[in-house]
Amino acid sequence: MKINIYYGGRGIIDDPTLFVISKITDVFDELNVKTQRYNLYEQKNSITALTNTLRDADGIILASTVEWYGVGGYIMQFLDACWLYGDKEKIKNIYMMPVVMSTTYGERDGLTSLSSAWEVLGGLPCDGICGYIADTTDLENNKDYITILEKKAENMYRYINQKIPCLPASNMAVKDTVYMTKNSELTPQESEQLSEYVSNDTFVKKQKQDIQELASLFRDKMVQTQQSVGADEYIDAFKRKFTAVAGVHARYKIMVVDWDSIKDIIIDVNNKDFKCYSANEDADVEISLNKDTLDHIIEGKMTFQRAFMAGEMKMKGDFKLLRNMDQLFDFMES
Repeated sequence: MKINIYYGGRGIIDDPTLFVISKITDVFDELNVKTQRYNLYEQKNSITALTNTLRDADGIILASTVEWYGVGGYIMQFLDACWLYGDKEKIKNIYMMPVVMSTTYGERDGLTSLSSAWEVLGGLPCDGICGYIADTTDLENNKDYITILEKKAENMYRYINQKIPCLPASNMAVKDTVYMTKNSELTPQESEQLSEYVSNDTFVKKQKQDIQELASLFRDKMVQTQQSVGADEYIDAFKRKFTAVAGVHARYKIMVVDWDSIKDIIIDVNNKDFKCYSANEDADVEISLNKDTLDHIIEGKMTFQRAFMAGEMKMKGDFKLLRNMDQLFDFMES
């Protein structure tokens, strides 16, 4: 059995939540339960990637402190990532115990908020822990309080070990009626990076200049006297994998920088009409990449979007048309 603890506080010394999760961890250690704690304030730049840590967890603890209003941004950011990127099939089998301690007002509201959020995600809530603690030493020196914490931890262990079912709640129905998974080839990290870059006008302008310069450099470099025969193999691959997408009207040019060829691969798409041939023509989207990257795409090891995000492919033109490439040619399909 494994239980992950996600701590959304600031990590200050007198935070009562830290004492609570420490006592809970001691109980789990005695029960031979493996625990792993993630301090969200230490991983604030990679919170979206933490959704992957749910895959090997049987239960989780969402722990936070109400210092003035609400449970804080880190824990909510983690829940947002679970909604956008989390594996809902895995989440529906994970038990969650909320821990919300308060140094002001609102611990019960915070506990209810976390429980409701986990139900909306489709998960299984356990009885949580909440309390108002003005001075952490009052909690540390009170044996009755410590007994309560130990009993709560034991109850969570029983829930997971015996797989105790939960009665259905209206919150759980939200995932099925509202949530719609958006197909995307981008990882959570790539999505955040793209959002940051697109909102940065200086970066976008600089990238456009760099792409234009590199495209010009690549075209000059590809002007050779020999004609490559390898282009025919790639043209055949594109023809085999073409799938018509309604409303797509575009001309793509694929320039392979390390080919000894004076011609590029031209892909002309007009709804169901499709042509692929070797020529030296203008296009709506110009793609520059090396032969190894193109091979990885053809072999289904990489998509056009991921090659672009990884910096292994450069493009000039409409980014939306580039996204259509992975729909028109799904090389990753078995």
